[in-house]
Amino acid sequence: DNGKQAPINLVGAPFDFVMETFALLDKSVADLDMVFFRGTKEELKAAASGKDKAGDEVETITVMVYENKGTPQEVIHRLQAPVGVNIRQLCVDNGINVYQSVTRWTNCKGKQLCGTCIVNVSGGGVNTNRKSMDEASTLRENPETYRLSCVTFAYGDCVVETFPPINAAQWTR
Repeated sequence: DNGKQAPINLVGAPFDFVMETFALLDKSVADLDMVFFRGTKEELKAAASGKDKAGDEVETITVMVYENKGTPQEVIHRLQAPVGVNIRQLCVDNGINVYQSVTRWTNCKGKQLCGTCIVNVSGGGVNTNRKSMDEASTLRENPETYRLSCVTFAYGDCVVETFPPINAAQWTR
């Protein structure tokens, strides 16, 4: 052992995970090699794995969806989806309702206009995209793990709960 830390491969990792990894580096780390690549994510992964070009395989993740968690009507769905899937669309495509009351029929259909598709990403939140300032403002009175499913994309395994308890600012639900 020459005292060097083993390389950490962050190819294809979400931005927040990369930044957290940098922040957690030991203070003794004096050198950092960064390689920048121009191309698609698939081309980058293929180059990093030593393949000539990206394969035709679609990388999949698992999204666990809890409907009505903690109630007698609780249902758990284990869904396989491609990396980068939109949480609202995944739920809708699988017959899972992310809306309460009349907003089930009067919502904006995923255009981030109504703020009624609130879910709780209770696990694997680091595997989703960052909240925009607009989304954070809409959800400002709620726990940090609450997201608008219409603008939440999963890049790794995560756990989602529908119908989380919401605060008064989300009166439209």
